[in-house]
Amino acid sequence: MHRWIKHALTKTLTVKGPKGSRKNIEVEPSEKLVYGIAFALIALICLTALEVVHILVLGKLNSEILSAITLLIGTIMGVFFGKKV
Repeated sequence: MHRWIKHALTKTLTVKGPKGSRKNIEVEPSEKLVYGIAFALIALICLTALEVVHILVLGKLNSEILSAITLLIGTIMGVFFGKKV
């Protein structure tokens, strides 16, 4: 999972060198960002499982868990879109 996140957040830049040559440089994300996204994904999976169990047992949605899931999805998407631009 760690490699997948690091690969997804790695940005490739093209730099012009002398005499018009071009070179691709990969800028890797920080380890803190990679571990933060990994923790957020694990939390998202756990909260989704908890919501499914809540629905199966009680037959209704828990709005607090659903809000936390929405928050994590927004955070993860914001990191991926913000880092790749």
